[in-house]
Amino acid sequence: MKVISLLLGILLPNPGSSYAPLRGVTARSVKTNQDVDLEKFLLTAKNGEKGKTMLVMGTYAADFNAIEYAQRLRYYLPELQKRGVGKIGLVLNCEDEAAKVLADLVDLPFDVSSNNDDTLTLMVDPLGKAGVAFGVGRGWRPDDTAISPYAKLFGMLWGLGAWATLPAVIGGYIGNPFTAQPWIEDAMAVGQRKGRWPDTALILDDESGRVTLNKFSELPLVGGWSRRPLELATLRLQNMLDISIKNWEKLAPNDKALEAGVLTQLGGCVVYDSEKMEPIFEWKDPGICAVANFEDILQKL
Repeated sequence: MKVISLLLGILLPNPGSSYAPLRGVTARSVKTNQDVDLEKFLLTAKNGEKGKTMLVMGTYAADFNAIEYAQRLRYYLPELQKRGVGKIGLVLNCEDEAAKVLADLVDLPFDVSSNNDDTLTLMVDPLGKAGVAFGVGRGWRPDDTAISPYAKLFGMLWGLGAWATLPAVIGGYIGNPFTAQPWIEDAMAVGQRKGRWPDTALILDDESGRVTLNKFSELPLVGGWSRRPLELATLRLQNMLDISIKNWEKLAPNDKALEAGVLTQLGGCVVYDSEKMEPIFEWKDPGICAVANFEDILQKL
């Protein structure tokens, strides 16, 4: 019986050793210009060992969601690695140069700019096919070719096809006394060091560039909140003015990508544990600015 069981284990595929949404799906490595099998990337931990792998399905490079995913990855990368996530990939719906520009704008360490194996693997999928296969939201009336992509995007700002947009945006203004989001301060500090406006929220050390004072902490009554009112909204204003709009020509989707629907396509992410042979975290953005909460991811690890 043991021999039969062994033969069956070899001949029959293990139901846990696959991830159906990404089967046969590829994205292009910015570093090597070669296609990467995303299912294999997700299922194979670093150096072929057992462990955890994270894959973020981003949006087009000038989009709020793509920018915030990159900013969160920058901040949480060391902690994710400390908790056993040995391999992390970011897929953006853009061309190689746009992906590199965005990574540089947010100071995100990635494999193209480093020989360190611990850095993030940056990949591109200009037409967003990988995200669609993963099951991300495609926004308002994605198959209606009679409506301009920009009109669809405007509708999404009001929640059409993206119900969580308004709650996510409003939450950036009113804050949250319970759930900390330390990545916000880090991202604002990067912006101020790069000369982005608004540039008065933080006091930075002249030599090290480190934050010595967050002025939001001085707000009466709410300064002690885990996420102060207006703090995230201020970062998003920075992102909109000095990343998205200022660099639109470098980051915007081209005509072919617009036709494919990437302007309204949302993102998501998954963390897979190859030892348990199952995903331990999955997320699909329910709206603009409504990306995965990395504090929730850490709790799952």
